Amino acid sequence: MVADLVVNLSQVRRGDVGRVGGKNASLGELLAALGGQGIRVPQGFATTAAAYWEFVRANRIDALIATAMARAESSGSLAAAAAEIRAAFERGHWPAELEAAIRAGYRALCAEVGMAEVDVAVRSSATAEDLPDASFAGQQETYLNIRGETALLDACRHCYASLFTDRAVSYREAKGFAHDKVALSVGVQQMVRSDLGGAGVMFSLDTETGCDRVVVINAALGLGENVVQGAVDPDEYLVFKPLLADPVLVPIVDKRCGGKAQKMIYAEGDGQTTVNVDTSEAERQALVLSDPEILQLARWACAIERHYGVPMDIEWARDGRDGALFIVQARPETVHSRDRAEVLRSYHVSGQGPVLARGLAIGAAAVAGPVCRIDHPGQIDRFVDGAILVAKTTSPDWVPIMKRARAIVTDHGGRTSHAAIVSRELGVPAVIGTGDGTRVLADGTLVTVSCAEGDQGLVYQGAASIHTEALTLADLPATRTRIMLNLADPAAALRWWRLPADGVGLARMEFVIDHAIKVHPMALVKFDELEDAAAKAEIARLTAGYARRTDYFVDRLALGLARIAAVQYPNPVIVRLSDFKTNEYAHLLGGAQFEPREENPMLGFRGASRYYSPRYREGFALECQALRRLRGVMGFTNVVIMVPFCRTPEEADRVLAVMAENGLVRGERGLEVYVMGEIPSNVVLAGEFARRFDGFSIGSNDLTQLTLGVERDSELLAELFSEQDAAVQWMIRTLIRDAHAGGAKVGLCGQAPSDHPEFAGFLVECGIDSISVTPDRFAAVKRHVAAAEAELGG
Repeated sequence: MVADLVVNLSQVRRGDVGRVGGKNASLGELLAALGGQGIRVPQGFATTAAAYWEFVRANRIDALIATAMARAESSGSLAAAAAEIRAAFERGHWPAELEAAIRAGYRALCAEVGMAEVDVAVRSSATAEDLPDASFAGQQETYLNIRGETALLDACRHCYASLFTDRAVSYREAKGFAHDKVALSVGVQQMVRSDLGGAGVMFSLDTETGCDRVVVINAALGLGENVVQGAVDPDEYLVFKPLLADPVLVPIVDKRCGGKAQKMIYAEGDGQTTVNVDTSEAERQALVLSDPEILQLARWACAIERHYGVPMDIEWARDGRDGALFIVQARPETVHSRDRAEVLRSYHVSGQGPVLARGLAIGAAAVAGPVCRIDHPGQIDRFVDGAILVAKTTSPDWVPIMKRARAIVTDHGGRTSHAAIVSRELGVPAVIGTGDGTRVLADGTLVTVSCAEGDQGLVYQGAASIHTEALTLADLPATRTRIMLNLADPAAALRWWRLPADGVGLARMEFVIDHAIKVHPMALVKFDELEDAAAKAEIARLTAGYARRTDYFVDRLALGLARIAAVQYPNPVIVRLSDFKTNEYAHLLGGAQFEPREENPMLGFRGASRYYSPRYREGFALECQALRRLRGVMGFTNVVIMVPFCRTPEEADRVLAVMAENGLVRGERGLEVYVMGEIPSNVVLAGEFARRFDGFSIGSNDLTQLTLGVERDSELLAELFSEQDAAVQWMIRTLIRDAHAGGAKVGLCGQAPSDHPEFAGFLVECGIDSISVTPDRFAAVKRHVAAAEAELGG
C-alpha cells in the first residue's frame, strides 16, 4: 500500500483523526488495543486525508469549493453551491497513483480473508468527525455490499461527494467548521453478513437519563442501517454494568421485543446493493439476541468505554453464517457524557385529554403545541416554528426542521435511531415509534407531548397543564437518618439515579403486576380452566413465545423489579410483596374468576393472609420465583423482601414457611425480610414480630386509619385523619422503641415528613432509622431531617 494514500486499519490509532477521520481512527484503535480481549472488528483499510486532497487537486475542486461557497455566502443559496461541488466530485477522475493504491488495498484485503472478490462496507469518515462536541451522526454516506475494484472506486467517489450534501454543509456552517479545512477518509471493511443475522447500536449509558450504570442495546434483523436510520422499531435490552464482572450472573434488567417489520438484506441484480423486505410473523415475535449474546455485547461495551475513558456510542453486527459478533463502529457519546447538571427538572402533567398516540419517550419534558405533519424534508417551508413535528421517520436531511420543532413524533424508530439521537442533542422531547402518529395526529391539532411519565411517551389531545419543578442536588446536607425513595414504576426509575439516596424504602410489586404484566397470576396457573374467553385470548397473546404461561409472570416481574433494584444498588431496595385488595386483583386479566366479592376489601383477604391460602398460594409461588431470579440469577442481593398487612405472629410464621418452601429463606445469602408496621397488632406485639423479621416499615396511612377508626378516603371524616394525632404518634413511638429493643430496624414510608417539617422532627426524636419519600420530595425531606437532627443534637 502507498503509505500516505492508503493505510491498513491495524496500523491506525485514535490519535490519527487528522489522517483518517474519527470513525477510522477509532476502528484502528479497537483492532490494536482490544482485539486481545476478544473484541472482534472486521479487517480493512482506509484512504487518508492526503488521498482526498490528491483527488481534490487533481480535479481542481479546491478552487471550485472556494468560489462556490463565496458565491453562496452572498446569495444565500447553500444548496446550489453544494450540488455544484458534489457534481464535480462525481465526474472527477482518479489520479493514477491513488487509484492503484485503492486497488492494491482491496486486493490485499481479499487475500487476507481468502476471497477473490470480498464484499465490503464503504464508510465515510470526516477528519472533524466524532469529536467530543459533535456527533456528525449520518452526515456522510455509507455504502454496503460493495464487490469488486470498479464498484469500490465508484463508492469511494460517492463518499467524497457526500462531504457536500446539504445536511453536511449546513452542519459545518452551524458548528463553525471551515469547508476547505475538513477532509474525508474512506474506510473499507469486510462486510459482516448481518443481512443473514442481525445488527444494531448500543450505548454504554442510558440514553434518556444519562445513567452510567447500564448498557442500552438496540437490535434488529438484517443490516444495521435500518436501526441507525430509525426505519424499524428494534428490540431493546438493558444490562446492569456493575454485575457484569461475575460470569455466573445474568444482570439483564429489561428486554423488549420490537416490531421489526422489515429487514435490510443483500439485493439481487437491478443495480442495487441492498433492499428492504418484510419480516415474517415469527421473526417479529422473536428476540434478535439471546441472553449470552446480550451479555457479550454489554461486556464489550464496558471494555471499550474503559479503554476510551468516556461513554461510548457503538454499532455492532452479528454474522448469520456462524453467529459471530463484531464491532463495526465506536465513537464517544455526545450528549449525556458532557452533562454534569446539579439540577434535576421534573415535569408534572395534569388535566390531560384522551391519549392519541404513544411510543418511546425521548427526554423527560412535556410541551404543548399544534401538530405540523411533514412527509419529506422538502416541505420545510410549510413548517411552523414551535409546532409539534410529526413524521414517519427522520434522517440527517430533517435536522433543519427538527431544530425549529417544540417536540417530535415519529411512526418508526428506537432509542438509538436518528430521530432519538438528534432530539436529545437539541433538548427537544420526542415520542418515537408510535406506529400510527402520522395517521391519527391531524395537521393543526393542539396536542400535549409528554415524556415525563416514564419511558413511554404519550401524545394527549388538547393543551394539558404542565408544571415544572427544579430539584437542586448541590449542598444537600448529610443526615444520620437514612433518606430513601418510594418507587413503583420501573420505567421511570432510572430518571432518579443521580439522587444521593440511601436506597429504596418501598418498591411496590403490585404496580409492576398491574402495568407490565396485567394478568392475574392464578389465571396463568389455571389457564386451561379460564371461563372468560376474551381474557383467555388476550392472555394467550401476551404469553406467546413463553414455554409456560407462568414463565411470563416470573420473567416480567423480575425484569420490572430489576430496574428499580439497579437504581440504588448496592443500597437496600425493599420490595413489598403484592398488596392488592380483592377488588383490585379482580380487575386483572382473568382475575374475576379467582377473587371473592367482599364488602370491605380494605380489611379483607389481602396481604399476608393470601400467601399461604389455597386460593392464592400457587400465585404467590410465582412472586417468590421472580424474587429468587432477581437475587440469585441477576445478582441483586440488595433486595429486601417486605410482607404487608401481617396480622399476627402466627401468620408471620406461615408466610415465612411458604417463602422458604419457594427458596426464599430468611438469612440465606444475606436475605432480610421486613414487615409493614400498619396494624395496631404490629405495635402491640412488636417484640414478637421483631423476632421474626429484620425490620419494620411503618405504613402511616393504614396505621392512622386503623388506630383512629377513620376511613382514609372518607371526605366526611377527612379532618379527623391525621398522622400527627397523639394516638398515632404514640403508636409510632412505641413501635420504634420496642422494635429497636428487639434488634429490628424501623423506617417510615409516606409524604407526611415532606409536608410537615415538625413530623420529620418527631420521627428523628423517636430515633427512626430511615424515612422513604417520593423522589420529587427527597431534597425537602433531607433538609427537614438535617434541621431536626441539628436541633436535637443542640
